Order: sequence, then structure tokens, then C-alpha cells
Amino acid sequence: MKRTLITAILTGALLSTTMYADRPAQRQKNQQQRIKQGVRSGELTKRESVKLEKKEAQLHREIVRDRVDGGGLTPKERVKIEKKQDRLSQQIHKEKHDAQKKR
Repeated sequence: MKRTLITAILTGALLSTTMYADRPAQRQKNQQQRIKQGVRSGELTKRESVKLEKKEAQLHREIVRDRVDGGGLTPKERVKIEKKQDRLSQQIHKEKHDAQKKR
């Protein structure tokens, strides 16, 4: 019984750590889709989408660099990336809802 309980706890901890480790990549994917949807719907102009894509690419390069230089993301790097992703998400929202339409 104890062995089963310990195995279940360790499995749960491993799965949650794995999901948390890939969170920046999932958020990045979601933000890319939001940008594409904004272009398709006309909520984002060409200029806005280029600007957002450029910021997204910069953030992606930073994530890759941080993962490579230390064998993964440190908690400090993860917090920094989450904050940058939050700001980018706010910028996407702002640009999609600023009443400019594709011409």
C-alpha cells in the first residue's frame, strides 16, 4: 500500500514538473495563434502583426538561449520569461482591440 501511494505521488510530481517545464513553449504557441487569428479577422494590421511577430521571435531566442546555457530554465529565468510573455499577451490584446482595421 505504501509503495503504491509513494509511486502515485512521485508520478504526479513528475508529470506536473514536466508540464510546468514546457509552459513557456505552450504560451508561445497560443500567442502565435492569437496573432494569426488577429490577422485573419482583420483585427491586426500588417504593421501590428510584424511588430508582434518580431517581439515573439526575440522572446523565443531568449528562451532557447536560457535553456541551453544552463541545462534548462532556472526559476529566476522562468519568472522573467513569464513576465515578458504576460507583457506580450497584453500587447497582443491591445493591438487587436485598438479599432484599427486592415486596409
